[in-house]
Amino acid sequence: MITMRARPCAPPPGQLCESPVWDGNELRWVDIRRGHIHRAALDRAGLDLVHRATISLAPPVSAVVSCESGALVATLGDEVVRLDEDGEVTTVAAIPLPDDGIRRRMNDAKVDPRGRLLAGTMSEDGVQGSAALYRIDGDGALAMVRAGVTISNGLGWSPDGATLYYADSPTKRIDAFEYDLATGTLGAGRPFVRFETGEPDGLTVDAQGWVWVAIWGAGQVHAFDPAGQRRAVIDVGPSQVSSCVFAGPDLDVLVITTAKEGVAADEPDAGRLFACIPGVVGVPGMRYADAGLVGSDGR
Repeated sequence: MITMRARPCAPPPGQLCESPVWDGNELRWVDIRRGHIHRAALDRAGLDLVHRATISLAPPVSAVVSCESGALVATLGDEVVRLDEDGEVTTVAAIPLPDDGIRRRMNDAKVDPRGRLLAGTMSEDGVQGSAALYRIDGDGALAMVRAGVTISNGLGWSPDGATLYYADSPTKRIDAFEYDLATGTLGAGRPFVRFETGEPDGLTVDAQGWVWVAIWGAGQVHAFDPAGQRRAVIDVGPSQVSSCVFAGPDLDVLVITTAKEGVAADEPDAGRLFACIPGVVGVPGMRYADAGLVGSDGR
């Protein structure tokens, strides 16, 4: 069992930091409520982050991923948008949110092993079963892959791509679904792990297939092997631990995001990023295959 404590990094705290992604030579993450996409270099020796730039959009901005073209894709309100290197923002896909009085927005998003984006929605008021998980192909085509979700959250694939690990946070569990790489569709699902304290939020999968889960409300990240056995506990400090990713040239630094929402507003270091070296390595992040958007109408 790996047990250790993560240490806070230098950038000032955000409000609701999420969606950390490592793109070869820098870390990116969002501050959802403030509409920020931050970029930073990683000082592995000092386990610290050196801020490079911030992109500000109309909040909420809930996730960011890299594109094969060099652009970025972000989930923004009820849209998936593409940010060109010159700063132009165009819509990739608009999520069809029903006009039924339920407050919904986009939430976590990840790129699958074939370059498709999976992005979910959430109910701001926790209305059960009112959200969904969607797939956005490289040409912007949109398809719903799972309905009846409440807060669509962490996504991650096994090293062979055949299993999708997925968190609908209020269920207090991670589910494992058969994943068809050829079509980007879900097969049979099963409970993978359940949580007694806190709710599963963002997650990442390492090179040996362990699933690292940020536990909102518990102040920790837990890792589970493919059989669902807990293999690591990382103490973070602030209770609202929101997501994690392996970063650095060797993908051996676990970077963790936190929030200072509501009851956590006055917790020490809430909203900051944390880092540790747990002795395992991650896998390179996938990029959204946006070739179908480039050179057409700018979408």
